[in-house]
Amino acid sequence: MLTVREISETEHLAFVRAQRSASFLQTPAWGRVKSEWRRQSIGWERDGQLVGAALVLYRQLPKVRRYLAYLPEGPVIDWADEDLGAWLRPLAAHVKARGAFGVRIGPPVVTRRWDAATIKEGIASDDVRRLGELAPTERDGTGARVVTQLRELGWRSQAVAGGFAAGQPQHVFQVPLAGRSEDDVLAGMNQQWRRNIKKAAKAGVEVTSTSTAEGVLAELKAFHDLYVHTAERDRFTPRPLSYFRTMVEALAAEEPDRITLHLARHEGDLVAATVAIRVGAHAWYSYGASSTEKRDVRGSNAVQWAMMRAALAAGADVYDLRGITETLDPDDPHVGLIQFKVGTGGEAVEYVGEWDLPLSKPLYTAFELYMKRRG
Repeated sequence: MLTVREISETEHLAFVRAQRSASFLQTPAWGRVKSEWRRQSIGWERDGQLVGAALVLYRQLPKVRRYLAYLPEGPVIDWADEDLGAWLRPLAAHVKARGAFGVRIGPPVVTRRWDAATIKEGIASDDVRRLGELAPTERDGTGARVVTQLRELGWRSQAVAGGFAAGQPQHVFQVPLAGRSEDDVLAGMNQQWRRNIKKAAKAGVEVTSTSTAEGVLAELKAFHDLYVHTAERDRFTPRPLSYFRTMVEALAAEEPDRITLHLARHEGDLVAATVAIRVGAHAWYSYGASSTEKRDVRGSNAVQWAMMRAALAAGADVYDLRGITETLDPDDPHVGLIQFKVGTGGEAVEYVGEWDLPLSKPLYTAFELYMKRRG
């Protein structure tokens, strides 16, 4: 029988370290990054042995001392188990006893994959407008079983049609690395990407990387200035410098190579910069910035290639470029994002997405109304 209890951050981190892959959003350090939420590390035990773990973030409902319990890209449990209720029922009971009116999870379970060639054909086709309209290269049986079980257990899908999900992205783009060399990864890229990487090297673009807290913090202002410039150009709302400081301090304190800042410079000018995160064998491109000037020296391609090489050197199985939308419509402004990522020769990956379980239907309904008014 499985039971759930609060565990220490030390126990939690030890469990994460023992996994081949776990989301950085499920590390104890991430709870310190999301300081506006109350955090708790919990564990699943069977016969006195820790067999699962999660970071739970509690978000308070306005004017009421009740919470949404949120497990971003988690929990870290055996999702292949054919009795998911044995894992999820004690989770629901645990958070309900701590004032939760509902619980939201993001199972790290894949349902479908599309390779780069399939996506390129979809973008070129007049009959295809969305990723889901393409036959996938691969379907995952575990993903299908998880979706069926969650529905049967009363969980509600939070998938948002077309765009990014309200929480974490359901569709991401990944470059498989397991068993591949640098030459293999380069050969898998399209001609434009390979040409741009060579062009950056020929132009004298130099990429430096730092993963110590002191090193990253010393360069963080330069990254953030370029990131704000990128936000103004691409019309998104940038996070404040203080957010990145908190993220660096929390993640770097947890593992010495958890977070890395990569900076591409040309003749002393910062032309591109990125934040990379790694947990075990999973490496993520988390944030990026690029200058409008000197785009012809291809700093963005150079810095991406540096991150892929670093992930390979660290023994990562996957390089994750994070979220994409489902659109393959050439007239949609979001299609440029997937086109850039497709050039890496990777694959689009669909996860089961985020799911909610209402624990108090009146309060959960009030929360849904509140979120709709905000959105």
